[in-house]
Amino acid sequence: MPSSIAPPDHLVSEVAALLVSALNLDMDPSSIDPDAPLYGDGLNLDSIDILEVALAVSKKYGFQLRADNEDNAAIYASLRSLSAYIAAHRTA
Repeated sequence: MPSSIAPPDHLVSEVAALLVSALNLDMDPSSIDPDAPLYGDGLNLDSIDILEVALAVSKKYGFQLRADNEDNAAIYASLRSLSAYIAAHRTA
């Protein structure tokens, strides 16, 4: 289940940089709105992008984001929600 605890600001910035790097986005990580959707109208990621993000997260933070997790819609809802999930589950 996604964490309702707010992630530290430095982690949100770190995850934004990870998204930009993993997806080769042509934008500054600080320009990503932490509360904007990652899918659709926000960052406009698709399912392939999310797989790339999951791989990058597993390498950097030491845990797996699973495709069959019933909470994925909430986990990937925004940069802040993804960061909160990482803060609660990271091993590295």
